[in-house]
Amino acid sequence: MGAIIFSDVHADAAAIGALATCIRDPSFSETFGPVDLLVNLGDLLHRGSRPQETLEKVHTLSQEHRLVSILGNHDHAFLHGILVSGSDAASTYRHEQLRDSPLLSIFNTMPMEWTDREMLFVHGGPLDLGNDTLRLKCWQRLSHEAGDFFTGYHYTAPMAFENLEQRGLTHMCCGHQHAHICCRKTKDGIVKHELDFQPVTLASDRKIHLDVCRVPLDVPTLLRVGGCHGYAPEFAYTDSTTFSFIRFASR
Repeated sequence: MGAIIFSDVHADAAAIGALATCIRDPSFSETFGPVDLLVNLGDLLHRGSRPQETLEKVHTLSQEHRLVSILGNHDHAFLHGILVSGSDAASTYRHEQLRDSPLLSIFNTMPMEWTDREMLFVHGGPLDLGNDTLRLKCWQRLSHEAGDFFTGYHYTAPMAFENLEQRGLTHMCCGHQHAHICCRKTKDGIVKHELDFQPVTLASDRKIHLDVCRVPLDVPTLLRVGGCHGYAPEFAYTDSTTFSFIRFASR
């Protein structure tokens, strides 16, 4: 299985369009491997100003590949009318125009987590903490200390690894915090894995420039994927043996 993983698009149609162009290029599969699955880790909506175009592009991608989508905290906030910071007047107006759109059907049965083989996919965190909004899995945040905060419940890497072990899982992939990060559980303890990005240029007419960091999935690992928005969208690819953090680069 080859899976593209992206998160935190935040109504940035240009960024999801760049991702689509990249993975459609034959040289992408030649470089990384086949693309059999797309995993959206949540937050398609809010903050950006092109929500309709974003959902249209995601819908098109779902017709080209199998798509699994996880609910993000901004998706949850939009659907339930919860105010969240970061959206200007233009973003708020254009999102409100979507209220009766059939494009929102993508959220009808969207889960807060999904598992495949030994990997858990979730927007925020893995903990079952009840139904209080800021304790839901889509609002949880990986942090150095645990506890309730106004942004959502914070959990630590040891807590996540313990939860995965109890569930018979080995790896977790999340988004939410807009930055690539990797923690590995080695024989010497839990360590933050330094990400060493190397330049990769896809051999195509478009000359798509990427920075890539490959991490072997040979020990239990937490993998947080950066945001697929802005001028340097981030995403990832995995074939279940290696996890590649990827970001667009200008060279």
